[in-house]
Amino acid sequence: MEETIVLLILVGAFLIFGLAKLVGLWRKRSGRRKTALDANLQWMIVDGSNVMHWKDGTPQLSTVREVVDHLTAKGFSPGVVFDANAGYLLSGRYRHDASLSRALNLPEARVMVVPKGTPADAAILKAARDLKARVVTNDRFRDWADEYPEVHHPNHLVRGGYRAGRLYVNLNRTPKKKGSPKTPHGSGGPHVSERRS
Repeated sequence: MEETIVLLILVGAFLIFGLAKLVGLWRKRSGRRKTALDANLQWMIVDGSNVMHWKDGTPQLSTVREVVDHLTAKGFSPGVVFDANAGYLLSGRYRHDASLSRALNLPEARVMVVPKGTPADAAILKAARDLKARVVTNDRFRDWADEYPEVHHPNHLVRGGYRAGRLYVNLNRTPKKKGSPKTPHGSGGPHVSERRS
C-alpha cells in the first residue's frame, strides 16, 4: 500500500514538473526574453493523439503537421501534446519530444510527449489553462469537466477533421440555439478554404 502511495506521489510530482517545464519553455519562444509581443500570442494547444486520427481514422503525423501549419498561418502559436504511445502508433517505436518536434517543424519546447502511464488529457487542459489557450481536438474531455469546467465553453474546444479529403478546423464556432438547423456542412462548419478571406 505504501509503495503505491509513494509511486502515485512520484508520478504526480513528475507530471507537475513536466507541465511547468512545458509551459515555461513555450513562453521562452526560442530563448528570447518575454516581450510585449510575446504577451499577445494566441496560443493553441493541439491534442496530437486525437488529431493524428482525423484523416481516415489512421494515425498520421502529416495530419498533425497540416493542422499545425494551418494554425500558424492563421496567426496562432501552436503547441502539441501527445500520449506516450503516439510514436508506437505512428512508427512502431517510441518517439520523444525532439523527434516529433522535428517532424512537425516546431521548436522542441512546443511539443510534449507525456510520460508512460500519464494521461495526456491533464497535460493538455493544464497547458491550455496556464496559457489561456484553446484546445484543438474532437475529444470532449467529459471525464475532466469537474476539474476543468472550461471544456463546456463553446469556443474552448476547437473541432476539426477532413471532408472530401480537405482539412477543416472550426476556429469560429458559435453556439447553436436550440432548434436551429444545422449548417449545410454539418455541425463541423465549412472547409478551411471556404473560410479564407
